[in-house]
Amino acid sequence: MSNVFVMDHPLIQHKIGIIRRKETGSKEFREMISEIAMLMCYEATRDLKLSDIEIETPIAKMAAKELQGKKLAIVPILRAGLGMVEGMLTMVPAAKVGHIGLYRDPETLEPVEYYCKLPEDCAERDVFVVDPMLATGGSSVAAIRLLKERGVGKSRFMCIIAAPEGMGKMQREHPDVDIYIGALDSCLNEHGYIVPGLGDAGDRIFGTK
Repeated sequence: MSNVFVMDHPLIQHKIGIIRRKETGSKEFREMISEIAMLMCYEATRDLKLSDIEIETPIAKMAAKELQGKKLAIVPILRAGLGMVEGMLTMVPAAKVGHIGLYRDPETLEPVEYYCKLPEDCAERDVFVVDPMLATGGSSVAAIRLLKERGVGKSRFMCIIAAPEGMGKMQREHPDVDIYIGALDSCLNEHGYIVPGLGDAGDRIFGTK
């Protein structure tokens, strides 16, 4: 079974409180989403491997640390996942970025693929799939499946707010994928929205509602 990490850092929780408020406008919402993603990336990369390298400071030579092993890729699920990319790139600027386009059918609530563009060497990278919301789990499960079909072995899923239903589906369908969550909410309503949630993340990021 995959590991689930709920980020309880005070700064993350404070900023999640801001984006939940219905009066928070698109500009502040976008900024907070990016900042939360940056903080979550910091927490989620604690297990990256380091190696020693000899460098020279203005004073003396020394053994310093640098990242080793596989390089990273960030793959947002369009469109709301785009809001998390900039914050993550602030922490790992050398990461490559792919895109997976999935939308949720309003009747069946099932995901429909409309776009997938990944780095050529994506199969050789550790991949972070990002989406602000993990609701039914349909889109995230489908996105991870697309990556596996293209040879990606190691991936992680990162979201800001999750529902138990979506988290459970991810664990059942992809028990090898660790999940990083900013907040775990109560449930889904009859329309497939997270309760209490924050509404439609894509609409609030891009000001389309």
